[in-house]
Amino acid sequence: MHVVICGGGVIGAACAYALSQRGVEVTLIERWRIADCASGKSGGFLARYWCDGSPLAPLAHRSFELHKTWAEEMGNPYGYRPVATYGAVINGSAPGPEGQPADWLSPSATGRDQLGDTSTTAALDPAAFTQALMKAAEARGAVLRIAAVTGIQNGEDGKPHVVLEEGEMISADAIILALGPWSLLAAGWLPLPAIYGLKGHSIIYQPSNALPAEAIFAELQDDLGELHTPEIVSRADGTVYVCGRPGTGALPVDPSHVLPEEGGCAQLHGIAVRLVPKLESAKIVAEQACFRPVTADGMPLVGAIEGHPGVYVATGHSVWGMLNAPGTAEALAETLIDGASRHVDLIPFAPARLTPLNPHEIDLQAG
Repeated sequence: MHVVICGGGVIGAACAYALSQRGVEVTLIERWRIADCASGKSGGFLARYWCDGSPLAPLAHRSFELHKTWAEEMGNPYGYRPVATYGAVINGSAPGPEGQPADWLSPSATGRDQLGDTSTTAALDPAAFTQALMKAAEARGAVLRIAAVTGIQNGEDGKPHVVLEEGEMISADAIILALGPWSLLAAGWLPLPAIYGLKGHSIIYQPSNALPAEAIFAELQDDLGELHTPEIVSRADGTVYVCGRPGTGALPVDPSHVLPEEGGCAQLHGIAVRLVPKLESAKIVAEQACFRPVTADGMPLVGAIEGHPGVYVATGHSVWGMLNAPGTAEALAETLIDGASRHVDLIPFAPARLTPLNPHEIDLQAG
């Protein structure tokens, strides 16, 4: 069996890894670079139970378990580690309770509630994780192609074909579209629901002293009365990731053109140092922006595309792409090889549950 995966983010790389584990021939096609979009710029935060109460719960539980297993299999070259997780509120000058966890926060932080412990929350370096998955897949024979996908067609051999920008067609027994928000382009070739790209900014710091293995989800009101919800993740390599400032720019056709907006990271930096004063003197390693893929009902699209035998989609995971990549990849590998997913029911994520997008409604920024 030959499977062609379109997209080199964490979902595509995870699919390459899961399929290569089962001895499947894999070709992964990525337009730019592995993990250089949302998969390389996310927080890398993982939670076992935070999707409970939604159809995502079984996928999240299975994925959380697989993260530990995969880290052991690959020798953990991406800083996977359990973390304690807390909530905090910054509400002016009121001092927080002394002796509480996460005492590296501002003294004005209150409401430091524990949201997860080291058995239920974890973190990793998302870019290193995604790249490690692809390298492990390549070690088993997977092939990485750098090219732009421009269509899907049925070939004379009765198999689906991926069409590349220069006109080359690649035959496959199955195709997995894992293009993140750029799956919107594929809605011009296939009956896919709308995929929206939500932009966000983030900063990576390198403080002089490493912070504890903790993650913080905070609420902070600025001087203008605007409420912000920054997230902070301390990583195994000593860096600290901060996000929480949205963007308004349009999704460009070329992923290399995704850039921070003017003032976006400066505002986020102001929020970060108010929450964690130690970050004011820390080295800034990266100021960045990305688009995370979301659907109309907030659930991912994972499964076969009706009317197109052998063509599957896996996208729309929103903020839980890093968490749910392993379970998604395992389920698709089982579907393709065994005929059905054994660990996670993919029916809630079937693309046909949503109305396909009218191709004339597709609107991406030309740049």
